[in-house]
Amino acid sequence: MRTVLQRVSKASVAVDGKMISSIGNGLLILLGIEDADTKEDIDWLTNKVLNLRIFNDENGVMNRSVLDTDGDIIVVSQFTLHASTKKGNRPSYIKAAKPDVAIPVYESFVQVLEQKFGKKVGIGIFGADMKVELLNDGPVTIIVDTKNRE
Repeated sequence: MRTVLQRVSKASVAVDGKMISSIGNGLLILLGIEDADTKEDIDWLTNKVLNLRIFNDENGVMNRSVLDTDGDIIVVSQFTLHASTKKGNRPSYIKAAKPDVAIPVYESFVQVLEQKFGKKVGIGIFGADMKVELLNDGPVTIIVDTKNRE
């Protein structure tokens, strides 16, 4: 699993002009899934996302997690995070899981995240042409990959 985490002041997802999810302060998580992703990846990544200290404390230091701030979360599936641009100018998405694999993993990720978070998580619509709007706060944007746990 590969994610782009963005600390936001607000974010929303719309499909066909209809608002699907919206939040105020919190995290927008773009989530890319590959065939090799497992329950272990889900558990590790949900813990990392919830406990990553990227929100400012009273001194303006990034020392608080989304749990500490009572923020909200939106998770948007994004297969393009697994784009390979090594050859030519057209990205290859061969590492991205096909929908029959990716949808259950995406749904499981959201479910586990909600259980650990203790509240509902906003989502998009898998495979839809989504319009994602955000106001990046900071800006703070962090890439996390379960296959490269740095």
